Amino acid sequence: MDLRIEELSTSNLRGLRDLRLAPGQERFVAPVLESIAEAYVTPTAWPRAIVGDGEVVGFVMANWDPDSELEAFRAGIWRLNVDEKAQGRGVGRFAVNEVAAEARRRGISRITVLWERGEGGPEAFYLACGFVPTGEELFGEVVGALEVG
Repeated sequence: MDLRIEELSTSNLRGLRDLRLAPGQERFVAPVLESIAEAYVTPTAWPRAIVGDGEVVGFVMANWDPDSELEAFRAGIWRLNVDEKAQGRGVGRFAVNEVAAEARRRGISRITVLWERGEGGPEAFYLACGFVPTGEELFGEVVGALEVG
């Protein structure tokens, strides 16, 4: 699959709206439209569409807020949604790599992500991408960190 990342636009909004997670995953990540609304009111948010072979196959939203009170929210992934038909095809790993590349462009050497533990959750994916639990939990979720620089 030929993947690229795009800023949100009228040309990819319908595809983002139509993304569907695999059954049971909805409890682990907010809907894309909720994330887009959150990005609209959060100046430090970095929402992006993931396009594969000309179709929207995912959504990633990072946050770049070096002044955040919470270290876990200074630089990292806030949301990652991959359409159920595109799961297992490298879309999620591509998104993590794109966020890591953006962090390096910004001079940031460490990104974080939070995940909820549970059957069908994203923990195994984030661990496979190299995130390491920091030992901290926020809002009942594990904080993971990845050195990128």
